[in-house]
Amino acid sequence: QVQLVESGGGLVQAGNSLRLSCAASGRTFSSYNMGWFRQAPGKEREFVAGVSSGGSVTYYSDSVKGRFTISRDNVKNTMYLHMNNVKPEDTAVYYCAKYAGYFFYNYMSRNAVNYDYWGQGTQVTVSS
Repeated sequence: QVQLVESGGGLVQAGNSLRLSCAASGRTFSSYNMGWFRQAPGKEREFVAGVSSGGSVTYYSDSVKGRFTISRDNVKNTMYLHMNNVKPEDTAVYYCAKYAGYFFYNYMSRNAVNYDYWGQGTQVTVSS
């Protein structure tokens, strides 16, 4: 069983920065590929970013590429999403998730069905 707990959300002005954290339980966090997703009101959950187990491979959606950075600290069992130059359209509930598959390909990392454990989410609201 894996438990994921997000934190760091809140209200932020457009153009500013925010860092989300995802704390994972268990001693095998370093073997998990992980991802961040978000869901805005009335919209489907969408992929934001993914990171391989060792942190060397990262993927981003086009909407956040160049502004957001995904990272992880396997000693602390924590994954991060550094959000820079946030925009009102970044407003959503952000979820971290554990990848269930074996091969962490770009196109597979973007599909929520390939993740088996999810956190409860943290709200990010960007004011203009």
